[in-house]
Amino acid sequence: MGENVYHDLPVLETARTVLRKISIRDDRDIFAYCSDEEVAKYTTWYAHASLEDSRGYIERILQRYSQQQVAPWGIQDKASGRLVGTCGFVGWDVHHAKAELGYAISRDFWGQGYMTEVVKSIIDLGLNQMDLVRIEARCHPDNVGSSRVMEKSGMQFEGLLRKSIYTKGVHQDLKMYALVK
Repeated sequence: MGENVYHDLPVLETARTVLRKISIRDDRDIFAYCSDEEVAKYTTWYAHASLEDSRGYIERILQRYSQQQVAPWGIQDKASGRLVGTCGFVGWDVHHAKAELGYAISRDFWGQGYMTEVVKSIIDLGLNQMDLVRIEARCHPDNVGSSRVMEKSGMQFEGLLRKSIYTKGVHQDLKMYALVK
């Protein structure tokens, strides 16, 4: 599959979720979790203030799908049918066989192992179908939940990237985690 993974994003399934392309019909579900200040707290984006913010986000994702660029999977909860988050590679360096993982999920699903389940599925695809040698992810030092997801998914803490990004008006440190093949 390698470089073809984004030509037609495959549907992936875990025990409790279906990972699929996002559609405009997901606008209310995306707004439900993206408008939560706690969900947005450690992200690079501000909480969505309106349904239009969520639709704009979806439009950007749909554009990336149409251009066969790196874009997230929507995380659909099998039990409720709702889209409850996103996960995927936010950057992919084909030459160096590495990618960076990013994710967000509704607070209703925090602490239940959903994101670890999803991340393990994406890591498996990256290592076995995209021929990645390195998968990395970063999080805010205070984001304990995200650190736990990375650790439970087999990633190792590599260090603190001091003042690594400028987001929400502040230079922020990031913890770096990675898994290598």
